[in-house]
This record gives sequence, C-alpha cells and structure tokens, in this order.
Amino acid sequence: MQRKIIGHRVADQLFAAEAAIDCALSAVATLTAMLPNARMEARLSAVVGQGVFDCSSQTIAALTEARRGIVATHNELSGVQHSVGLGAVALGGEDKPDEQEPPIGRLRTVAAGRTAA
Repeated sequence: MQRKIIGHRVADQLFAAEAAIDCALSAVATLTAMLPNARMEARLSAVVGQGVFDCSSQTIAALTEARRGIVATHNELSGVQHSVGLGAVALGGEDKPDEQEPPIGRLRTVAAGRTAA
C-alpha cells in the first residue's frame, strides 16, 4: 500500500511538472509571436531588438528540450512503475496515445492504388 501512495504522489508531481513546462512553452511562444507585430506597430526598424528575437527563440528551444526531458522522465517512471509491480496510475485525466500506435500527424493514410506524395 505504501508504494501505491508514493506512486500517486510521484504521478501528481510529474503531471504538475509536465503542465508547468507546457504553460511556460505556451507563454513564451505567445510572447515570441507578438514581437514582430509590436515592432511594426511601434514603427521600429527591423534591426531594433534583434537580440530580443534571438533570446525568445532560444528560450523556446530550451523549453522544448525541457519538455523532451520530462516526457523521457515520464517514460522512465512508467518502466519503474511496472518493474516494482505497481499498476497504472491514471490521475491526470489526459488521453495518452497507445505506445504501439504511430504518432498522429506524422503519417497519413494512402488510398488503395495510390502512393504517398
């Protein structure tokens, strides 16, 4: 019973960390998307603030890498969960793709007799 309780606490924190990274990524992406319009509305030359664009883009890349890391952590924890005999811990309420299914959006169905472009 103790392992199950600990597993639930770890799962709760994992889901919180995943959500925090996604929120940060979304906020920085929104900021980055605003920058070109803000520059044009302020009637500033394109050379003004290039460092801001560079930094915000680097931040998105870093957060994307952090997201990749938390997904890897999630997958590793799943392996640990099974190795210590704990069943599925479904607390997040989020749909999770079947690990055997190809990722949606990367592959598309080809009609019979046609080839993919």
